[in-house]
Amino acid sequence: MKKLIILMICGPLFLSCEQISKSINETFRKNDTVVNKELEKTNPIPPENPQPDVNAIIKTVLETHSTILREHHVESEGSKGVDFLTNTNGLKKAEEALRKLPQYKGKEIFIYSTLYFYNDGTINVMLQHPENPKYVDTYEFRDNKWSEPRPVQLSVRDDIQSRLISLNKINFISAAKVTDIYNKKVQEIEGAKPATSVYISIWDNQIRWYPTTINGSRERYSIQFNDDGTLKTFKQD
Repeated sequence: MKKLIILMICGPLFLSCEQISKSINETFRKNDTVVNKELEKTNPIPPENPQPDVNAIIKTVLETHSTILREHHVESEGSKGVDFLTNTNGLKKAEEALRKLPQYKGKEIFIYSTLYFYNDGTINVMLQHPENPKYVDTYEFRDNKWSEPRPVQLSVRDDIQSRLISLNKINFISAAKVTDIYNKKVQEIEGAKPATSVYISIWDNQIRWYPTTINGSRERYSIQFNDDGTLKTFKQD
């Protein structure tokens, strides 16, 4: 069952870690979706056996998710050699281009759930639909231009309103600040690796920057950032 859950959850690389945890917890609720019932049919848990360790599975999924992101974009960078995360001019132009999308002319843009920045020059973002607030579309910035919108399939359990934030409250250049601070801390920690992606996760209409950890060969640190990308806290775990 663990492998199946990992495959189901880790497919879209731009899903946030909180979304993964939420999805896993929902998977183990009683009277859940048809998918859950099918899982029980194909791999039932005998009544006498203990319930699976959900926390352990969540940890495994999150670690796998992080590994996939890291390996995918390290490979991508190797072929392109782009340092987009610290390119303030490039980040600024990407934000300006997003604001100029014709479907949002004269309308406020709201980001939903996540906003990913990758060092290879790619950005992934989900936006509330400009006409129907119940809908969400995903956009990709690649080769210095934004893609056409692609619809996102949502669940009735998704609280869209709580995971929205206005683009007016986010500055793409903050991604460069986060990257710069993170990578400078990495230089102080043996075995730690620089960031190849940074992203924003939105909960309760508040943003949080990721990564929030730095793993060295001998030490592990927690790091948090303010909304504008400046350092908030940094401490050893």
